[in-house]
This record gives sequence, C-alpha cells and structure tokens, in this order.
Amino acid sequence: MEDIRREALRWALTNALEHEGRASAKAVLGKLVAKLPGWRSKINELSALVEQVVAEVNELPREEQLFRLRKVGSVERPKPEERRGLPELSDVEKYPMVITRFAPNPNGPLHIGHVRAALLSHEYARRYKGKFILRFEDTNPENALLEMYELIRRDLRWLGMSWDEEYAQSDRIELYYNCAEQLLREGKAYVCTCPIETFRGLRDWGKPCPCRELSSEEQLHRWRRMLAGETTKGEAVVRIKTDLNHPNPAVRDWPALRVTTKPHPRVGERYSVWPLYNFSVTIDDHEMGITHVIRGKEHEVNEQRQRTLFEHLGWQYPTAVQYGRLNMAGVALSKTQTMRGVRSGELTGYDDVRLGTIAALRRRGFVPEAIKQLILDIGLTLVDASLSWETLYAYNRKFADERANRYFFVPDPAKILVRGAPDLKQARLRLHPGHPEHGERILPLAREDDALMFYLAGEDAGALQEGQTFRLKDLMNVTLSSKGRVLEAEFQGLELADVRKIQWVSAGAVEVEVIRPDNSRKLGLAEPAVAGLKVDTIVQFERYGFVRVDTARPKLTVVYGHR
Repeated sequence: MEDIRREALRWALTNALEHEGRASAKAVLGKLVAKLPGWRSKINELSALVEQVVAEVNELPREEQLFRLRKVGSVERPKPEERRGLPELSDVEKYPMVITRFAPNPNGPLHIGHVRAALLSHEYARRYKGKFILRFEDTNPENALLEMYELIRRDLRWLGMSWDEEYAQSDRIELYYNCAEQLLREGKAYVCTCPIETFRGLRDWGKPCPCRELSSEEQLHRWRRMLAGETTKGEAVVRIKTDLNHPNPAVRDWPALRVTTKPHPRVGERYSVWPLYNFSVTIDDHEMGITHVIRGKEHEVNEQRQRTLFEHLGWQYPTAVQYGRLNMAGVALSKTQTMRGVRSGELTGYDDVRLGTIAALRRRGFVPEAIKQLILDIGLTLVDASLSWETLYAYNRKFADERANRYFFVPDPAKILVRGAPDLKQARLRLHPGHPEHGERILPLAREDDALMFYLAGEDAGALQEGQTFRLKDLMNVTLSSKGRVLEAEFQGLELADVRKIQWVSAGAVEVEVIRPDNSRKLGLAEPAVAGLKVDTIVQFERYGFVRVDTARPKLTVVYGHR
C-alpha cells in the first residue's frame, strides 16, 4: 500500500504544479487506475487514499511541492513532439530582402491579438536579416488619438521589438493624392456623388452608377472640387473601378477617398480629403517595398480590393501570409469596447487590470518574454485559436518564477501569540529558494505579553482548530491552544515537521493593498522587506501569487497577476 501511496503522491504533486498549486483528485485517480487496472475492484479504497494525498498536497506551498516531487521522482510521461517553431516564409527567393511591417491604427491601445501580427512580422524580418517597419495607419481623423502613438511605441519596445523605419500615413497625404489623380486620369477610378443607398442598390445588382462613365475631365473637375473644400462630408467619394460582376459585392467599386472635416490630431485642418484603409495601405506597401504581409485571415476581402489596385497601378502584390483569429475567453479584445469603457469611467484607463491590453498585462506583472513565446508557439495556424488566462499564466510562470523573489504576505490578518518560544529576535530566509545568490531577507520578531507575536492570514487562522499543530513557515512548530479574539498557541519545536505550514509576519509588518484581476481591493500585511521594493518590481507572495509593485507611496499597492 505504501508503493501505491507513493505513486499517488507523484501524480498529485505533478498535477498540482501544472494547475497553480491545486491538484484534482479526479485527475489523479484517473491516472492511477490507468496505471493500475487491477485496482478497479478496490476503487473506493483507492479513491479514499487519493483524496487524502491530494488534500495534503494542496496544503503545501509551491516550493514545498517542488521539493517533494524531486524527492519522490517525477512521473514518466510520453515525450512531447519536438517543437518545430515558425515555418519558413514562402517566396523569399523572389526578393532582394525580406521587408515586413506592423501597421496599427492609433485609435486605441494594443491588445494581445494585435501584437500577434507585430511579433510575427518582427520575428520573420529578423530571422531573414531583413527590415521591419512601423507604420501608423492614421488616415481617419475621427478616431486617431494623439496619445496612442507613444503608447503603441512603448508596448512594442516593452515586447522587445525595434523597427528600422517609422511612418505615419498622415504625413503622406500628398502621395495618395497623386495616385488618386493618376487613376482618375486613366479612367481606373471615379468620383461618385450618388446617395449611398442608391449606389449600393446598383452595386448589388452589378450595375454601374451614373458617375462611373463620366469623362476623365469631369472626374478630375469633381476631384479638384473635393480638394478645394467645395463638397461636404458624404457628398462625394472616390471609387476604384473593379469588375461589377465580382461574386462579392463588397469588392465592387470600393471607396478609396472621402471628405471629412474633423481636424486631425497630428496635422490639424491641413486636409479635408482623406484616403480610406485599402487605398493608403496599397500605396504604402508598394512604396515601402513590403515583401510579406502577415495578417489575420479576416482581411480576405481587403486583400481582394488591394489586389485590384495593385493591378491598376501595374505593381506586384506582396506575398500574403495569413493566420486564424485569436480569441481570449472572458476578455474584451475590441478597441471599441475598451475605449467606450474608458470614456464612460467604467474602466480606470487603458491599463485597467480587467483588460487584455498590453498595458494591462504589463501592469499585472506579465513579462514580455512570456507573451512573445506564447505568440510564437501559436504561430501561423489558419485555425482559429482560443487563448485562456490559464495558458497565459502558465507561460508567464515559467519566466517569472525564476526571477521573482519571495516574501510573506497575510491578507485579512489575524493576531496570534506563541507562548513558551525561545527568545528569538529575527528569522533569516532566502529571497529565492532556487537561487541563493539572490541573498536573504530578515524578518524581525515582536514580543507581546512574554510571548512571540505574529499575524496569520485570516483564512488560515479561521481554518485552525484548538489542539492542532502547525508550522509557522521556515520558523517553528506550534499547537493552537485558544481560539479567541486573539489566537494563542504553545511552542513545540524548531525542527521541520510534517504538519501544515502557514505564512506569517511579525514586527515591522507593512500594510499592502492588492488590486485583484476584477479590480477589487484586498488589504493585508507583508514582511518589512517589501517596503524597499521599487515600482514595477515583480515578486511572489508565497502561497498567494505573483504581484507587481504599482505604487510605493503614500502606501504600498501591488497588482495581482496569478498564482
């Protein structure tokens, strides 16, 4: 039976470490039954054993779980299939140099879905020793936000990206005007003044609107009236001529430039005619020599429109590289939803901890290497991917666990007096159990009424029973003797015992406010050493989770990341 218990312990420890410190009795039982089919006839006995082992494992902090797993040995698992990494780019031999771009619209903050295109484009440009371009697609004065330019740059730099060239489309309007005029002169575009409902009705039937066949002289006359401000918003639009029998009506005679009078945050009222997305993108991709356009498959219609314009201008379309959608359950990845929440005050800002923005992930203590590795591992699959918080936590834990120093923290603190303890003045503990080079921290001990005084987490204190022996982690074993307003316990010894281990703080405890992922607040006490932590430092509150220091003054506030 001892061998069976040892095997159960192996699986319970492994399962706990894979699921944020909490093993599942059902999962462990399933593994044991698969390994020991002869025990199916004794399933009740085996189940009771598993539940006991899992309960013991779930009481242990992560470091103790790791320590015990090393002692009993890891379970044998099939070797995972070797990771192949990103596939090679196609058509590389066609170009002198690989040139990719990331082209965000500065109308809202970047989220993890946006940076997929950025990271993949950057990775391929660097892999092939090519060029990576950052281009702000800001030709809609009605939603471009000045603050977003620098926020986007900051997010990209934080993720480890650098770019070889940077452009803003609002600086390139004259170039778009020249191309529009060329197309109008050559009869490949026209200025449409039809009401939108009239145009759509004709388009859907594959019929031309009355403006389509007007002479190039008339088209240029209308164009100059647009530039002179003699047409108002919605009164005229430049359209690209396409096949009116195209199976997708959205591709037929698509709009390229329109009138808008709202001042642009960068160039003010200098222009009243602004290009639409597909027009400016096409011209810039050609002018900048983009060889590979890496983007989501939802751009299929846009690609069809752009190919038409490339053909009109006699240019070669770059190689298109597509991938599926990336969804994140429980997180609004829409810029529109984010901006609406910020403007209404429902959200505290672009880094509100409830968001999936890069700014929010940074604030919660996610490290850039984890996000990059996750995106590169998802890769270029055309299959839509669903990303969970648990997956993101697992990736982040791999990187954060190695660098984050450990500290004690007790939420909703409850006082306990330990009598009969030796006259200890302090405890010296490692900052990181796996890295002695990180050094130590000192936890001073306080005395009160001829007893050592500690604070425990309220939840831990509430679960204790009189007569129960437990260990104040890394310090001493005590037995609870009285559970009144102030808990009292008797000293039992300093040696390590196989009993429940509980976090504690004592003299000089620092009040800490924790901002939880739902933006709620939790108050508690932490050991004195946290008072010296700087903003942006990522640490681990043992048995609580990874946190990032958000503010140091006037009080210490941290943002919770995950367990």
